[in-house]
Amino acid sequence: MRITFVLPPLDMSGGNRVIAIYAERLKQRGHTVVAVAVRPEAPSLRDRVRALVKEKHWLAAKDHQPSHFDGLNVELRRLDHAGPITDRDLPDADVVIATWWETAEWVNALSRAKGVRVHFVQDHETWGGPRERIDAAYRLPLAKITISHWLRDVLQNQYGQSSVLVPNSVDAERFDAPPRGKQQVPTVGLTYATKQNKGTDVSLRAFDLAAKDVPGLSLVCMGNEPVVESLPLPAGADFTLKARDQAVRDLYTRCDAWLFGTRWEGFGLPVLEAMACRTPVIGTPAGAAPELIAQGGGLLVPSGDARAMADAINKICTMPDTKWRDMSEKARATATRFTWDDATRLFEETLEKVASP
Repeated sequence: MRITFVLPPLDMSGGNRVIAIYAERLKQRGHTVVAVAVRPEAPSLRDRVRALVKEKHWLAAKDHQPSHFDGLNVELRRLDHAGPITDRDLPDADVVIATWWETAEWVNALSRAKGVRVHFVQDHETWGGPRERIDAAYRLPLAKITISHWLRDVLQNQYGQSSVLVPNSVDAERFDAPPRGKQQVPTVGLTYATKQNKGTDVSLRAFDLAAKDVPGLSLVCMGNEPVVESLPLPAGADFTLKARDQAVRDLYTRCDAWLFGTRWEGFGLPVLEAMACRTPVIGTPAGAAPELIAQGGGLLVPSGDARAMADAINKICTMPDTKWRDMSEKARATATRFTWDDATRLFEETLEKVASP
């Protein structure tokens, strides 16, 4: 098949990483794959002034950013305009795949020569633009692939749209760690993000509460954006900006538990990655977390409940080492039930069915 992925501006997000994985693996399976991404829009004067007032820095015009496509043997076309993407920007193909609500609008307007239209839905992106346009994008007559039971239910119940479920996976060799016991210094970690849906504020409040009960509790964090004044880290927190590869694995393995405080999420790759590194997860019932944590590799807590998360931190950090090791092994066993080979096969089969006359 000739497959085109239509992308918004590229970044280091988990969603873009999933797209890059599929693009590379589909090419390895013999398909012709092209990824086309628009140029980032320049920040408005209003956004620049807001950043200057709140975060004490001036937003520069964005150029093409580093992405998970860097270094891949996949054709990537970075356009010199911000969008929309139209027929003249794309090769003819058998399948053309939207990867974000706005790209679904663009793909819906393409000619048939650009391929059968598919929407790869990785989140309920109501936070990403005008709600009426986003809702309309999900109702467009595009075949849909999604990544979690929660998202599949959202598409069906809110938009009357059926979808094929292809759960995300984890590279069990890249995200791995030998069996271990608890840390000498009790340590928890989190992914730092300023978007309200990510719930970093809840996780940080939970850490502050738990630190009162767990002597010496330490915090490690990673994120794709700098720490901002409006969402500060506690004193002594270890923060890594744009961690890659080995550094990400090392951060997971330094922890007794990984905090997943998101309010809503399409899937939640850090849950699977941390569990693959034998790190139990304390998570909210968002994305795929409920079905993953239910296997015994962590603790599920109510969304937005910092006290409940703090109690879970206390429980994991103070449990006997033998019990922690059992939870750690269950986390690894759950994560390794998912493989990218399986996911790519399902993704490929879905595209083949859609593209069949």
